[in-house]
Amino acid sequence: MANHDDKNDKHEESSPLLGNQLGEEDAKKAGKPTDAKSEGTVQKAPAPVPVNFGGYGWTADGLPLGHGSVVGEPMGRTHWDSSLFACFGRSDEFCSSDLEVCLLGSVAPCVLYGSNVERVESTPGSFASHCLSYTGLFLVGNSVFGWNCLAPWFSSASRTAIRRKFNLEGSCEALHRSCGCCGSFLEDEAQREQCETACDFATHFCCHSCALCQEGRELRRRLPHPGFNAQPILVMIPPVEQSMGRGA
Repeated sequence: MANHDDKNDKHEESSPLLGNQLGEEDAKKAGKPTDAKSEGTVQKAPAPVPVNFGGYGWTADGLPLGHGSVVGEPMGRTHWDSSLFACFGRSDEFCSSDLEVCLLGSVAPCVLYGSNVERVESTPGSFASHCLSYTGLFLVGNSVFGWNCLAPWFSSASRTAIRRKFNLEGSCEALHRSCGCCGSFLEDEAQREQCETACDFATHFCCHSCALCQEGRELRRRLPHPGFNAQPILVMIPPVEQSMGRGA
């Protein structure tokens, strides 16, 4: 019997739950409340609750919800590289390209439009089809109505595609930023996009050459020409002939 009691005592001493049980019994005897769940656990801090102040969302730790680091928030729209009436571009490494764009937009807008669409679609064969379609509308508009009034209906879609591709600021957002108008159109995403598409058409219809030139300058700074295949070329250089010196 003594051996059996010794084994029970050793089992109790080696039990990992013995300390918790003894601690609870001692606490009960002393009259202190115990909470087994709270022992050995780390309390997690509550998640920050968004608070709305004046139409802007802020978290409890002072971080705005519109900040770029918050997951799920859209990135802010960027501005165009040059304005609509900056026909000669800027004095940078693309200065010669800006002059070429200005010349094409004034003399041969069909070529500039075809080049812009080719860069946006990144397909080398799309230049001819869009250039010929633009030329047909250009000739019909000038011969029947006396001015180029049909081509903007066809070419305004390229401005919308460029704006969506690079997340550029539209005309409604620019007016709202400058003078505070058009704020009601920016609340709904679908309504804002309809307004921006209408502004793209109005820009092409009223300032067609300037719109084509602005799009051309933007694309040349952002995208390479699809005809240039930027593939690395391995050049094999033969080794230089070596001769052994006789005086060694």
